[in-house]
Amino acid sequence: MTHPDYQGTLKTHDHDLRLLRLGTPVLLTRSVQPLALPTTCAEGGTQCHISGWGTTNRPWNPFPDRLQCLNISIVSSSTCQAVFPGRITDNMVCAGGITGEDACQGDSGGPLVCGGVLQGLVSWGSVGPCGQKGIPGVYTYICKYVDWIREVMKNN
Repeated sequence: MTHPDYQGTLKTHDHDLRLLRLGTPVLLTRSVQPLALPTTCAEGGTQCHISGWGTTNRPWNPFPDRLQCLNISIVSSSTCQAVFPGRITDNMVCAGGITGEDACQGDSGGPLVCGGVLQGLVSWGSVGPCGQKGIPGVYTYICKYVDWIREVMKNN
């Protein structure tokens, strides 16, 4: 189920999330567990972790054979607004901005995990090469959607 306020990437990336209903339940084991939903929003400076199967630098690079993982920090809202003026909403959070450290094409929807809690989903970033110094990636801020997520899960 796509968030009802999502308008597509041609207008804005706001409300960029979708929940999937699985055909069969997931078997939870010691190795397979859901991430916790946030009770508060992570702030600038919070250390997080991203992972994904996207390209490691530019759109024309091949996709990796192994899951890529990276430690990354949340960037302050004011810094994010300065990098992307007029494009950042309260439903978005930025992370990264260190040379060579970023999510990239193919990572969209991947997790931004801070202290074992799902704080974001890879949404969008620079139109240039990934991992440019001073240009963070932009993530859907999950703390803004916990009520909607719980409501959809309850009804499905």
